[in-house]
Amino acid sequence: MAGLLLTGGGSRRMGFDKQALLVDGVPNGLRIARALRRVATPALQVGPGQTGLPAVVEDPPGAGPLAAVGAGAAALRRWGHHGSALVLWGDLPLVDERALALLAGWPGTATVVPVLGGRPQPLCARWSPGDLDAVAGLLATGARSMGAALDRPGVELLEEQEWSASVGPRAFADADTPSDLDRLGVCWQAP
Repeated sequence: MAGLLLTGGGSRRMGFDKQALLVDGVPNGLRIARALRRVATPALQVGPGQTGLPAVVEDPPGAGPLAAVGAGAAALRRWGHHGSALVLWGDLPLVDERALALLAGWPGTATVVPVLGGRPQPLCARWSPGDLDAVAGLLATGARSMGAALDRPGVELLEEQEWSASVGPRAFADADTPSDLDRLGVCWQAP
């Protein structure tokens, strides 16, 4: 199981770099990278390279999460990895090794996307080899949204009752603003 940590977003709504955000005293990007490394090999960052993981950048930089997944998938293929990958956005202040292991170990080989509050979380999910390979074709048609990848046949959505008892009800929650962090009860500090 490989891992992709996407960190190229502008953090405009947060008002500061989400990767540098301190969660329990640790930069969030570094915290997520450490958890990802314990579950996924190889693990790489798609973004500016602040986490200690090997880094690649989507072309053009800042082209959005689907382009970032495409750049990460292409790098994994160049490194000889042709299997599934955990794909994580860098705005997950509560994700931990236990939650990532649940996704990595979910039965079957399909793409597995947890649902939180009725919304799929494609940027905290396990993506199948076929769906990772399909991203290049989606980008070639002009797609820019992760929704295009979610529409592929065979994507398995995991409803909250399937995962929340084992990893907690907020494990896959993202935070886009300081008020999101407060609502989630995260102990945080701006960089």
